[in-house]
Amino acid sequence: MKNSLVRAGVGVTVLAAVVGLAGCGSRGAESGSTATGGAASGAKKEAVIGLIAPLSGGLSAMGLGMKNSVDLAIKQANDNNTIPGWTLKLDAKDDEAKPEPGKNAATALAANDNVVGVVGTLNSSVAGPVQPVLNGANIAMVSPANTNPSLTRGNDLANPKRLYASYFRTCTTDDVQGPFAAQYLLEKGINSVATIHDKKTYGQGLVEAFTKEFTAKGGKVVAAETINPDDANYSAAISKVKAASPKAVYYGGEYPQAGPLSQQMKAAGLAVPLMGGDGIFDPQFIKLAGTGSTNDLATSVGAPIAKMAKGQEFLDAYKKGNYKEEPSAYGAYAYDAAKAIIEGLKVSLKDATSAKDARKATVEAIGKASFDGVSGKVAFDQYGDSTTRTLTVYKVTDGAWKDDKTGEVAK
Repeated sequence: MKNSLVRAGVGVTVLAAVVGLAGCGSRGAESGSTATGGAASGAKKEAVIGLIAPLSGGLSAMGLGMKNSVDLAIKQANDNNTIPGWTLKLDAKDDEAKPEPGKNAATALAANDNVVGVVGTLNSSVAGPVQPVLNGANIAMVSPANTNPSLTRGNDLANPKRLYASYFRTCTTDDVQGPFAAQYLLEKGINSVATIHDKKTYGQGLVEAFTKEFTAKGGKVVAAETINPDDANYSAAISKVKAASPKAVYYGGEYPQAGPLSQQMKAAGLAVPLMGGDGIFDPQFIKLAGTGSTNDLATSVGAPIAKMAKGQEFLDAYKKGNYKEEPSAYGAYAYDAAKAIIEGLKVSLKDATSAKDARKATVEAIGKASFDGVSGKVAFDQYGDSTTRTLTVYKVTDGAWKDDKTGEVAK
């Protein structure tokens, strides 16, 4: 996700899982370390996996789904004695979906000698200041939801250069997601759209990628507007967009703004679908948008989790864990991110005398990891990006997100 990102399935259950799994537990920022998993004997050493995500505020549905999913992966590893001689613990930090709290969370985790890896962040704008802190401490960071391509390949995508060796992600990126949405709309005969974004890293980048593909393939962007994410009334942007008579509105941002925007569009007589990225793919979007959200659209990373080989196994284990919150859009990807770190720890902690001494080896081992995860094949390319490029378009049908098309961007 994107600035978020931020990253359902078939029906309400799958929706909660994927939208779970759309791409950003207790309040980690206040609670500190949380022990998870089976009891450790006195002889076992401790290694900590951190989490940085919004555990409070408007995007907490995604952040708490991430936290719970990482907790599940850690519990399973401890129960199965996946890393002999070691007990894994979770330290979850609340970044409030803001860069500065995210940086502070990273600084606190880096100061803990037992931290060997971090899952997060949800938002691309938060990842920016977090990356150098964790990289400087040789701590692996695996995001389940950051979709801005510059985080791995730099701002000049024509001449990509990896910025941080310790950074990986299990989700695909906006330069794939935006074109996938553009191709979908054109296939449906929608050749004129208006774009709106929230001026944040995720939203702006997503709209730029969408616009480039849409216009290159013959579509026309009849209006391009922005909103202030702190506002509640979007009538000014809606009036300008309505005057251009688009067949759809493509929005770059997240569900706290996208839901009200959709509702206000329909109330103003702009009765066309709103489409967004994984940042709006959450049941909260439908709740905020109301009945007018029918036929609204969202892309999200991967295939519907319940349709994946290990998807139902994950959903069943999550339910058995009695978590209060749904996995949301990025739960499955957070689970796979934690599993990637654990795969690395199998190698790095085998002969390590301390967690801190294993940090660099953990980064190197994660880069070589390859396994069948809940979200599909988990492996990383030379930039730390996921090698999986599958995406799904979801449509609001009968009050729930339902998958409409799964595939990859056409060349």
